[in-house]
Amino acid sequence: MNVGIYIYDNAEVLDFSGPFEVFSTASRLTEPTDFFNVFLIGETGQSVLARGGYSVNPAYGFLDAPGIDLLIIVGGVHLQEMQKKNVLDWIALQAQSANLVASVCTGAFLLAAAGVLKHHHVTTHWEDITDLRASYPNLTVQESRRWVDAGDIITSGGISAGIDMSLHLVSKLHSTELAEKTARQMEFDWTKNA
Repeated sequence: MNVGIYIYDNAEVLDFSGPFEVFSTASRLTEPTDFFNVFLIGETGQSVLARGGYSVNPAYGFLDAPGIDLLIIVGGVHLQEMQKKNVLDWIALQAQSANLVASVCTGAFLLAAAGVLKHHHVTTHWEDITDLRASYPNLTVQESRRWVDAGDIITSGGISAGIDMSLHLVSKLHSTELAEKTARQMEFDWTKNA
């Protein structure tokens, strides 16, 4: 199962590193191994400077990325990304072909701007809930939730909540047993209830 995580300049580091760690750890713990194939995607495939100047080399750009079963859009300083038509078009196209779409933190804004979120129940970082409600009044934005599972679209709160959501996705896509083993391997106290 291909898990593609979209990153961009000023993306929040734990927004992508947390889910990446969950799926790569889960993959190591499965029999046979490599149930999840997780990778980072940038717009061009060139290095991305995440928050704090953290330099990251995505495995792919838009033009050479393989098919994606689970698309994860991360948060960060997202306003510039929302102005890029090619980014929003790519997100919309990938969301149509992926089996599941997820966001961490303010990644929900990118999904909404791309037209992926229509009348969904969603969440985002607590600090951005008011802005998401004001910008997209068709959404039901829920507070005090680590993640919201709306079936084929799952959104999570800020930063570390992406780890909880990713463990939930492992349980949904494989098994609760694997999610629990993954959390234990990571020495992470998984909040199972959103």
